[in-house]
Amino acid sequence: MAKYDPRSLHAEEFINDEEIQETLRYAEENKRNVELIDQILEKARPQKTETGCVCSGLTHREASVLLACDIPEKIEKMYEIAEEIKLAFYGNRIVIFAPLYLSNYCVNGCVYCPYHAVNKHIPRKKLTQEEVKAEVIALQDMGHKRLAIEAGEDPVNNPIEYILDCIKTIYSVHHKNGDIRRVNVNIAATTVENYRKLKEAGIGTYILFQETYHKKSYEQLHPTGPKHNYDYHTEAMDRAMEGGIDDVGLGVLFGLELYKYEFAGLIMHAEHLEAVHGVGPHTISVPRLKRADDIDPDQFDNGIDDETFAHITACIRLAVPYTGMIISTRETEAVRSKLLRLGISQVSGGSRTSVGGYTQEERPHDTEQFDVSDQRTLDEVVRWLMENGHIPSFCTACYREGRTGDRFMSLCKNGQILNCCHPNALMTLSEYLEDYASPETKEVGYRMVEEELKRIPKDKVREIAEQNIKDIKNSNRRDFRF
Repeated sequence: MAKYDPRSLHAEEFINDEEIQETLRYAEENKRNVELIDQILEKARPQKTETGCVCSGLTHREASVLLACDIPEKIEKMYEIAEEIKLAFYGNRIVIFAPLYLSNYCVNGCVYCPYHAVNKHIPRKKLTQEEVKAEVIALQDMGHKRLAIEAGEDPVNNPIEYILDCIKTIYSVHHKNGDIRRVNVNIAATTVENYRKLKEAGIGTYILFQETYHKKSYEQLHPTGPKHNYDYHTEAMDRAMEGGIDDVGLGVLFGLELYKYEFAGLIMHAEHLEAVHGVGPHTISVPRLKRADDIDPDQFDNGIDDETFAHITACIRLAVPYTGMIISTRETEAVRSKLLRLGISQVSGGSRTSVGGYTQEERPHDTEQFDVSDQRTLDEVVRWLMENGHIPSFCTACYREGRTGDRFMSLCKNGQILNCCHPNALMTLSEYLEDYASPETKEVGYRMVEEELKRIPKDKVREIAEQNIKDIKNSNRRDFRF
């Protein structure tokens, strides 16, 4: 029997089934222990310091108690504290990105994904470099600055050399005032050598969803292909960090396994990264299983409703307060709106989950990886965010200024990240408003920029930001950053 050890590099020791089962028993026994719950909530609350705020976070056991709790007023308190934490460390900024699907060729047999090798009727497509360039121009014309590239696992059609060529192409495209300034990568688990190549190519965050932390379920859900290897997949983040990638992104696909098990495993994985590498995950994504080409979510019996989904999101924010949290267009406008208050700090907008989808006038469905619930344009998403008090941010400054990994987390943990992120968000929003926004969005946006500039506490920083925004309005000068 494997023994639980968060500092181990062996998957079954840092994601330990016996420890998770014991955690779930403990949580069930204490889910109405009001005294303990209040203690955990008080521990989770951000504490003000001379320089900003600090937050202790929660262990996987403490967080699991909160997730198991079914006392309505305590759940509401979790939501209040989750919003406090979000505002303390990320302010009212929401980072905007889009996925870019490069290829749906895949050799794996994942039973929940339409790209699985057994699916013989889905059209298979792989973008050429000219097609990549066309997709990038289409995304730049929308106003995007940050992409997450996606590809199936296929060593013949999608080797690492192809991915590297695509990254080079993406960064090379300068169209009007548009540039993709950060490329995040969501591809299959690979070797330390290949992670080094991705680092040298200038990627931002390496993202890999675990899908499920339950090993037996994992192996059943991935019956064939290299992804069947649970240990190799689960240990990928350690290899990525060994390869020099500072920022990694975790996530499970909620709906495949019992959500309380997945939640405990996810928080344990974050604890493991912190224990071994001194820095936890840069992001955590919270996708739910959705309908796709030959995938019916109703065939899986572990789906979660919207209220449970909100509860999970809030508990993740309490447990790992400094980590960015991502929600995609898998979710509806209503769900995204609620979760933005509970800790989400990044959203996709105007997304298409098909290969080559951005250059087509009508949204294609035949090669989509999943149904897109929020089908609004980027302009509509940007205006919606602002009308609800959020600053849409297209900023990539931290990555390009070397504020990654432990350097980013150290700034975030003492609250100082707001001193540069807030004005950077306003300047990149001004770029969007000037170059891409509809008249209605532009009007709403500049009202917000004017009000938010007043909130910058340091006079010098505010003066520089104001001057830079004037230059953005009156010239083609772009890419100002603190």
